Amino acid sequence: MDSSQGLKSLKQIKTTTTKDDPRFKEEDQPLSPMARLFHEPGSNVYIISMLGCKTKIRPDVVKQNLVHSLFRHPRFSSLQVTDNKTGDIKWVPTNVNIDNHVIVPEIDPNIEFPDKFVEDYMSNLSRSSIDRSKPLWDLHLLNIKTTDAEGTGVFRFHHSLGDGLSLMTLFLACTRQSSDTEALPTLPVSKDTAYIKVTSLWSVLEILWNSIVAVMMFVFTVLFLKDTETPLKGSVGVENRPRRFVRKSVSLADIKVVKNAMNVTLNDVVLGVTQAGLSRYLNRRYSEFRCALTLFKKEMCLLYTNCRQSNPTLFPNGFLRLRRTVARLKVIACVIALTYI
Repeated sequence: MDSSQGLKSLKQIKTTTTKDDPRFKEEDQPLSPMARLFHEPGSNVYIISMLGCKTKIRPDVVKQNLVHSLFRHPRFSSLQVTDNKTGDIKWVPTNVNIDNHVIVPEIDPNIEFPDKFVEDYMSNLSRSSIDRSKPLWDLHLLNIKTTDAEGTGVFRFHHSLGDGLSLMTLFLACTRQSSDTEALPTLPVSKDTAYIKVTSLWSVLEILWNSIVAVMMFVFTVLFLKDTETPLKGSVGVENRPRRFVRKSVSLADIKVVKNAMNVTLNDVVLGVTQAGLSRYLNRRYSEFRCALTLFKKEMCLLYTNCRQSNPTLFPNGFLRLRRTVARLKVIACVIALTYI
């Protein structure tokens, strides 16, 4: 993204407001320190995600629903304006033109490689930034048939609007049930009230020991170690280089098989499969750097710690069990897309 200007060089933006809007009854709110960080040079980060649809996307329906859902959120209907005197950035509510945020490009329906077109389209979005004269988000509707969808929506949000969890929660709040168009979607609730069941004094001591080891490893890493030189390590100016998006559809049923066999979470399975595939990819393509094995050990140790923290009593030999189960069920095939990078 564009990182040539810092906070001090941001110019004041003229805004138009509607005083009848209840959002304007409160004073302009300043950005949080974390949100301001995402405007620093080298940290101007955008979140780009995609959503496939089983039918062609109707832009008029999308716009109509966004007006009554997303536009009601203050951050999606406010500008980020810099005060010339103090240099602070504040949220300033403004009128939003839906046509400036929902983009429907003209696409040749007979394009030869539609999947690659979508990937390249997302890559081009990562090279540009959103004009600060409007709220920092947009939605691109691509009515082109791909392998997995009849139409694709590509969302782009500036990271100062929120993190992934808050944006996913907001997205769910904008949807409705297919059986009842007025009802919000329901999410399954875990039967267990706690993620970690403490069954004995030994389990408590085990958790304390793992926590102490994790803290000590973090301290020693900061004081004495440095990042391993790998082909994946970013160098100076990496934020300005072109990016490529490669996607791969994975059967959720296969992931659930591993999840149930290991008694872990979906995140644990996805992390383990991804790290295993990444290490094999590095070992095959960059073996001369002798970095794949080191990266594999470090990442699998981190995975082992995460898995033990998720269920330390039922996952005593998580590292070995994870490797054996993943290899046995051959779910590593889901990360074969890494070979196309």
